[in-house]
Amino acid sequence: MPAGPEKVVLHPLVLLSVVDHYNRVAKDTKKRVVGILLGELYKGTVDVTNSFALPFEEDDHDPTIWFLDHSYLEQMYKMFKKVNAREKIVGWYSTGPKLREADLDINELIRQFCEHPVLVICEVQPKEVGLPFTAYHSVDEVRTDGTEKAKKVFNSLPTEVGQTEAEEIGVEHLLRDVKDATLSSLAGDVASKLLALKGLQSRLEEISEYLGLVVSGKLPANHDIINLVQEIFNLLPNMNVESLSMSLAVKSNDMMHVIYIASLVRSILALHKLIDNKEQRLWQERETAKKEKAEEKAKKEKDRKEAKDGAGGKDSEAAKDG
Repeated sequence: MPAGPEKVVLHPLVLLSVVDHYNRVAKDTKKRVVGILLGELYKGTVDVTNSFALPFEEDDHDPTIWFLDHSYLEQMYKMFKKVNAREKIVGWYSTGPKLREADLDINELIRQFCEHPVLVICEVQPKEVGLPFTAYHSVDEVRTDGTEKAKKVFNSLPTEVGQTEAEEIGVEHLLRDVKDATLSSLAGDVASKLLALKGLQSRLEEISEYLGLVVSGKLPANHDIINLVQEIFNLLPNMNVESLSMSLAVKSNDMMHVIYIASLVRSILALHKLIDNKEQRLWQERETAKKEKAEEKAKKEKDRKEAKDGAGGKDSEAAKDG
């Protein structure tokens, strides 16, 4: 029996396909779209490389009423197997944006085609910084006190974006017109750091909210999560050590010093380019004025010569008549 999934790696093609499916079917509505994920499960890692959409409907008032086209799923999977036999059904996706009551039933249906299906919820309109998708895997939850029967629940899985060399080239080509060419690589690095810090802040707020709910008794304590949080605190540096504080301050000052010098150099280069442009424009205007003046002078000379030749011709005709 193969081991269950431990991590989900989603490729950019899948994200683009999900967004396209949503824009075609449920844009500007509260509906969600559902589709099948294709890929491979190897050593606990689910590598999702492709997907296809499914006809799906559900009742807005009764979440237990839903419809998914089985025959369409089977026919599409047969055709995809003819194109790439290595890609198998590894789960399904939804645009959520959160888990819904019918998701466990849909997951059991997908289990007919895959022993360990994963659910990936893609946020087509993300409100937080970070990866726009989350992955889940259903497991049996058993109460230690034996008061309830075992039931299926969703556990979250670590996620990341993976890509082949060809996909990387394609994504860079798509983002070519989105990137601002006037921004330097340094500005891009700073923007990436800012996004990373915002993502870290949202995760810390999520941890704080969870711990608050556990302390208030609204959520049961999950010892796995508590142990991970404790491990995070154990890995934090001791800022009371003077040498560590000094080294961090020196490193920060060195980095800010380099950024300051780079900003000065960039400003000076921009000013130098502005002065060069201004001088070039003045030179072109001067050359244009000289050219116009020379043309005007040549025209006057030509007019004077024509007038002189005309006067000489009239005098010779008058002498001939006399």
